[in-house]
Amino acid sequence: SIARILEFQGHDVLRLNHVGDWGTQFGMLITYLKEVAPEALTTADAIDLGDLVAFYKKAKQRFDEDDTFRETARLEVVKLQAGDEDSRRAWELLCDQSRREFQVIYDWLDICLTERGESFYNPLLPGVVEDLEKAGLLVEDDGAKCVFLEGFTNKDGNPLPLIVQKSDGGYNYATTDLAALRYRIQQDHSDRIIYITDAGQANHFAQFFQVAKRAGWLPDTVEVVHVPFGLVQGEDGKKLKTRSGETVRLRDLLDEAVDRARADLEARIQSEGRQETEEFINHVAQVVGISAVKYADLSQNRTSNYIFSFDKMLALNGNTAPYMLYAYVRVQGISRKGQIDFAALGTDAKIVLQEDTEFTLAKHLLQLDEIVEEVSQDLFPNKLCQYLFELSQKFNQFYDRCPVLQAEEPLRTSRLALCDLTARTLKLGLFLLGIPTLERM
Repeated sequence: SIARILEFQGHDVLRLNHVGDWGTQFGMLITYLKEVAPEALTTADAIDLGDLVAFYKKAKQRFDEDDTFRETARLEVVKLQAGDEDSRRAWELLCDQSRREFQVIYDWLDICLTERGESFYNPLLPGVVEDLEKAGLLVEDDGAKCVFLEGFTNKDGNPLPLIVQKSDGGYNYATTDLAALRYRIQQDHSDRIIYITDAGQANHFAQFFQVAKRAGWLPDTVEVVHVPFGLVQGEDGKKLKTRSGETVRLRDLLDEAVDRARADLEARIQSEGRQETEEFINHVAQVVGISAVKYADLSQNRTSNYIFSFDKMLALNGNTAPYMLYAYVRVQGISRKGQIDFAALGTDAKIVLQEDTEFTLAKHLLQLDEIVEEVSQDLFPNKLCQYLFELSQKFNQFYDRCPVLQAEEPLRTSRLALCDLTARTLKLGLFLLGIPTLERM
């Protein structure tokens, strides 16, 4: 949504997906798969992705509990970093399988990204350490090379170190992030770099931003921003989990949202005595279900935790995607009922405002550019959601109190133009949130 808004304003936006495709986790997984499913390391899709996730959890457990396994996994990482052919082949197969599964979700959500994972920056890591040494910032502490931070202290009041090279010669997240930041400034020529991650990483970003600044890699002409987001919680107020305590898969959430949207739609169709095709039902359920999940997330203040509720997000009333979509559909219904071609009204149709609800709606329509500008600066998409919610409310109040098709001229054309402007504003606003509109529900 942030990328869409910035692109709408004319910015050249590079949507980077900084995936964790390198490091210890692959050493653990490859080591474990060598024991239990070696075919997965030589043959594409030899095991299901769900099994791969389960194997990773078991590998992590072994890593935490078994010293021998831990050392073997670390040596596997060294082999991978050194370019060992078998390790590299296994790594590529695992990444490709994950990537294809991710793309299914990205397609559902209408998300376009350019993948540039941690592995991309691996050749640049020695240069980061070397240049920090040249800048006089590196200090060796217990065999590790680090930069001591200003304003960050441990419980004893001593400055905290940001480790850039471990005592065994390996690198960590901070080194990769410094290399990535340099690349984005020097090669991508970015003038604003926006990092969107969970709030728990706030200190990490503040720390490596500071190091980059002190090293002279982050000029005053480049803005770096960490955009943190909170936790999604279950009804119990704790981190959203399945009944068995597992992390909920996004794919399962989306599937259930679509199923619930379909059940709700079929019930309404039956109660209204309508006949609709299976194609119509599937399309509407897909749009409403997925849009409801997206909008529920975007409509929250991103720094806050929020409770995930299918019932609330799929409701036709309140600050929800279905409510916005229904307001848009309502305008299209006016067009069908009156056989109105909104395009034929022209852009110079005269607006005549008589009733309070007309004035209120018109004034709100004029505020869109201010809201978009505000969101582009402070990066809080929930402000656009709130604007669209209030627009839908104001339109419904106007429509309930002001006749449109039955009004006399020039009020009829004026009110039709107001309806059209509302629909176009809703469509644009929802597009900026990554949500498509429907002609009928």
